[in-house]
Amino acid sequence: MSISEMFSDALAYPFNNIKALLLYVVLGIIVALLGGATIVDFAVAFTTKGVGGAALAGLGIVGVILFVLVVFLVEGYALDIIKYGIERRSDGPGIDFGRQVSNAIKLVVVSIVYYVVPAIITLILSLFLRDWLIAIIGVILFIVFALANFMAKCRLAKTDNLGDALAIGEAIGDISRVGIGNLLITVIVVFVILMIIAFIVAIFMGLNQYLGGIILGFAGVYFVFFYNRVIGLLYSTA
Repeated sequence: MSISEMFSDALAYPFNNIKALLLYVVLGIIVALLGGATIVDFAVAFTTKGVGGAALAGLGIVGVILFVLVVFLVEGYALDIIKYGIERRSDGPGIDFGRQVSNAIKLVVVSIVYYVVPAIITLILSLFLRDWLIAIIGVILFIVFALANFMAKCRLAKTDNLGDALAIGEAIGDISRVGIGNLLITVIVVFVILMIIAFIVAIFMGLNQYLGGIILGFAGVYFVFFYNRVIGLLYSTA
């Protein structure tokens, strides 16, 4: 599958799964409302004494838990979109709350590892090398591990196995199998499309903040579907 074919597929994919798209638009709105309500609850709780303050703090904690769960569900669903892309399936994933939240937690662990490891390596090397050389090595390590993190995310989506995702050597090897050129082109094109979507949203926000908010919610979920679909399709070429 060529790069142009992947993007053509990924751009249309959200509209081919309109029910799932609308469902996650609703979940996105819930996330926004929970986040805002939680901030308000904590802010008021700090200025309210006694039982009322404790109750608001309790509501704030419940809001945080629900917020995190919904975010994890969305992230877990995004991993399934990658999996379907790898398998080149055109349908949308179903909701599997337990597995998708579990996979989202695994994804957090994977992301932490892939950004902590280069930081530790850079810190150790800084004890022996000059500052300018460390800066160059640090940038190179960050880029390599950031690209490897893309591959690790795909490996997790494909197998649901944390060990496969944390196989750093294999993930780095996947970069060459996919093709560093294809990977960088994909990243650049995705960024350009993101900027176009952001520009369109900004126009609507300028016309009407409420309409702009609705468009923002829809566009955000659309981008999640599109972005993860194209990652899955790219990994399927490895």
